[in-house]
Amino acid sequence: MTLGLRTLEVPRSCQRLVVFVALRRCRVGRTHVAGTLWPVKDEARAGGNLRSALWRLNRMDVPLLDSDRNGFLMRHEVVVDTHTVSAWASRVIDGSATLPELRTVPDNLAALELLPGWYDDWALIERERLRQRLLHALEAQSRQLSTLGLHAEAIEAAIVAVGAEPLRESAQRVLAEAHLAAGNWVETRRCLHLYAELLDRELGVRLAPDLAELVRDAPVTRR
Repeated sequence: MTLGLRTLEVPRSCQRLVVFVALRRCRVGRTHVAGTLWPVKDEARAGGNLRSALWRLNRMDVPLLDSDRNGFLMRHEVVVDTHTVSAWASRVIDGSATLPELRTVPDNLAALELLPGWYDDWALIERERLRQRLLHALEAQSRQLSTLGLHAEAIEAAIVAVGAEPLRESAQRVLAEAHLAAGNWVETRRCLHLYAELLDRELGVRLAPDLAELVRDAPVTRR
């Protein structure tokens, strides 16, 4: 965590508290926080763990959370990077992204993975939620970039989506469409053949008929 130009080392128990509250956009009840972060049968013990984590956080004198006897809320001046990325994805998906935002293509989704190495149920759910949102955003981004004639960036966005989830049909479809929009018939044929082989090898299923039609309709390059 950074505060101005300083890097702060936050204890693990405090990290879990801060992150859990940060991922919510509204006040979170103390009982809910304690029961989720410390899922033990003894509610008093879970509450004690929560108070201990809050005490350690307060000792750091880092103004992150507003708290009262009922719950916690992230202070409004705190910037949460997950919210920033999610807001970008929302604007791309609903078509309200500016051109500079639209031309911002992540190198890969692994770099944006939420809480890598965290295996709490709540963390896994939030990680998958963000991952799916970003995949939808990349697909929308690719289509919008193609419409604007920015074919190289459209293909790049689609490749990032395919790289994150090779078996995802909508991502493979967007990549094929991006190649078609750029006039890359050979690339369209190649990427769909690779996808067909992957589907057969991993799932034992065939390419969707409309995608297979794209392959059949692609001109064959003759030597």
